[in-house]
Amino acid sequence: MQKIILAGSDEAGRGPLAGEVVAAAVILDPSKPITGLNDSKKLSEKKREALFDEIIEKAASYCIASASVQEIDSLNILHASMLAMKRSIEGLDIQPTHVEVDGNRCPDISYPCEAIVQGDGKVAEISAASILAKVTRDRQMVEMDKKYPEYGFAKHKGYPTKIHREILEQLGATPEHRRSFAPVKKALGL
Repeated sequence: MQKIILAGSDEAGRGPLAGEVVAAAVILDPSKPITGLNDSKKLSEKKREALFDEIIEKAASYCIASASVQEIDSLNILHASMLAMKRSIEGLDIQPTHVEVDGNRCPDISYPCEAIVQGDGKVAEISAASILAKVTRDRQMVEMDKKYPEYGFAKHKGYPTKIHREILEQLGATPEHRRSFAPVKKALGL
């Protein structure tokens, strides 16, 4: 009988008005357990950062991938999210026999796949993927903040908070803003 090799995948950054959508895929090593895995949104930033390093160190295989702002604007956010997940799964250096993804649909991949609603809180591999994706995306936003300090990306991470929408109205959009999102369109007068 074939040994089951489960990969979990999740994405971060569907809701923000700026930046890439980031996905990760993870195959955990059963001989190196990681405690405290959960939906990345339920963990503190400090806990996510610590788990990020532990996942990178202990996972049998992992891959972090993304879809660009241009891809988000041309495909739409759902299809761009699926593309980022597909890239992360196909980028694993171990071939999974089964893939479980967070959400209600699977990306277009050649492996048997199951979508699990709130899977990031139920399946350790998806939890690990959600942490890698979220931490990577948050770090990208901190870098973007250095490039565009007046936008406050390090604080709101690109999400459509009241302050982010106000700054967008005042200063207009950066090249990192998603032109297909309504608040950005509005700020650009499109």
